[in-house]
Amino acid sequence: MRHTFYTTIIVLLSITFFLASWGFAQNSKTILPGRIVKKLTLEQAAMCEEIKEYTPYNSAVVFSIKIGKVSCFTSFDPVPEKTFIYHKWYHRDKPSTKKKMTLNPPRWSTYSSILLRETDKGPWRVEISDQKGNLLRILRFSITD
Repeated sequence: MRHTFYTTIIVLLSITFFLASWGFAQNSKTILPGRIVKKLTLEQAAMCEEIKEYTPYNSAVVFSIKIGKVSCFTSFDPVPEKTFIYHKWYHRDKPSTKKKMTLNPPRWSTYSSILLRETDKGPWRVEISDQKGNLLRILRFSITD
């Protein structure tokens, strides 16, 4: 009788452990039967003066018109499949330009830039969105003298 009791306890604990470890998803991963699907994740986004060695250089929120150019840098990890993102540039809340960029697995960094003119002084923003139009991040910055 004692043997049956201990066997039953061991079986119940084993089933509980198996079900607990099988049923929970972690972070941006979804567990499906037989595979793990990862979600496109924006790891870093920054406004900067230029890109050096695949990283943003002199990141800021205020830029002088004298530098002549400003860039929006984005880095994604993971990139589960080939996809597109958009950098939508707005000056004083009016659309200025829209850049479409390709992302490739397993991770990818990209950037877009604008050349600065005297009329570009003032507030700006860049809306970063995925190919379905989901807004991933908004970066705000200003151009001054």
